[in-house]
Amino acid sequence: MGSTASHKAHAKSRCQSLRDLERFSIRHHSVLTAALGLELRRPPSDSAFRYFFQHVDVAALCTAIRDWTIAQIPGGAADLEQLICDVKTLRGSFEPTAGGGSAFIAQVTLYSAALGVAISQACYATGENHERAVLRQLLGELDLEGVLIQADALHTQKPFFGSSRSRGPTSS
Repeated sequence: MGSTASHKAHAKSRCQSLRDLERFSIRHHSVLTAALGLELRRPPSDSAFRYFFQHVDVAALCTAIRDWTIAQIPGGAADLEQLICDVKTLRGSFEPTAGGGSAFIAQVTLYSAALGVAISQACYATGENHERAVLRQLLGELDLEGVLIQADALHTQKPFFGSSRSRGPTSS
């Protein structure tokens, strides 16, 4: 989700804790069960949400959400003309490092302004990975031939895909 959309969703639901999620599911039990196609006799408790979040395969969930989002686009990813890369630092994730620097969690998002949706996103710890590597991974998961990718100047410092040429088709 883009930062604006996630902020609006957060402001609307007011969920900031597992107990808040439990209260939300109580208030909206019938609508949620109908929308999800589930027959839950009672809403999930805060413990159920805790268990879910501890056991969910985040990478698989993100892939499923990305694939579903792209499936909603008439023509799928083939109809994308431009994607915008946006990187944000997650609030409250800043930690000083032993060497006097700092580490934090960042989120890389590929956003389609024309469609008004985030197509793909990934989070990473700056001490363990780099924005360029995460963006390269996200782009590598999609078929983006002919799609213009807009990114900030950081991505122009070195050849992005290992050469000075774009990743376009190569001849043998």
